[in-house]
Amino acid sequence: MTKRLLICALTMMSAFGYAAFPPVPAWPAPEEGYVKQIAPGVFFRKAQTQPVFTGCNQGWVVFKDYVLVIDANFPGQAKLVIAEIRKHSDKPIKYIFDTHHHGDHADGNAHYKKIGATVVAARRSQPKFETTGTDGFRTAKKSKPEEYGKIDYVMPSKYFEKRMVLDDGEQRVELLYFGHGHTVGDAVAWLPKHGVLFTGDAIVNGPFNYMGESNSQSWIAVINTIEKLPIKIITPGHGEMGGKEILVNQRRYFVELRAAVQKGIDAGKTLDEIKIEIKIPFYQKWAGVDVKTRTGNIEHVYGELTGK
Repeated sequence: MTKRLLICALTMMSAFGYAAFPPVPAWPAPEEGYVKQIAPGVFFRKAQTQPVFTGCNQGWVVFKDYVLVIDANFPGQAKLVIAEIRKHSDKPIKYIFDTHHHGDHADGNAHYKKIGATVVAARRSQPKFETTGTDGFRTAKKSKPEEYGKIDYVMPSKYFEKRMVLDDGEQRVELLYFGHGHTVGDAVAWLPKHGVLFTGDAIVNGPFNYMGESNSQSWIAVINTIEKLPIKIITPGHGEMGGKEILVNQRRYFVELRAAVQKGIDAGKTLDEIKIEIKIPFYQKWAGVDVKTRTGNIEHVYGELTGK
């Protein structure tokens, strides 16, 4: 390890408050999707990822007079979730909160708008909804006409800067924006009374990190900020729910990935050589796949560190 890399790694470890990492649990076998009540009036829906990827994990919170849904998912899944909510509550769905603009989190907005819900997101995500999100929806509509049908793309109509609070005395949900992570506009839903955090793809559990629109250095800082919350349960955008160990594992992946790529750069390695030689043993234990298979993430970090 070069002097530069060693100083960088030690500085980051000191700043992040860990000199040694905790044990990493083995990656669990894929499960079918399920719905679970995790606190009074608070529900988590885990999406199926194998053998068929059905979209993102979601949640909903039942207030006195209405329901808040977290992430719209794909159009087909949105209809299923609305039907599932109706099994538990007949209160109107007043808000649908998109954690970010990606299609598996937001393309189902039209079905919620149709029943009177207001679509909410962080202000920083607005340009992405207007460009990348719109383009992605058009592409999906052509490739999956049976699911997307005749619905139009629906963007958020209500944006918040850093924080939006919904509180009726019984339930309290704080929609929070902490910075550029998975995308420039990621936000989370924090339920302080229950210690529950719905994260979207700002936090995932397993081999689901897509870094193509990320800023990995800023993402680490976002995780550090999130970790300060008194969290009991994390419901990630993909993968199984858990506790703060999910934060630790995801941060460790980013820190070790940046360090490994920087080590290759300092040694004069090409990107192709780094992709072949990179080793992060912990990642296999956590995610269940070799870090070499995440080629897009390696390329992205290489570009960040070299400016190429």
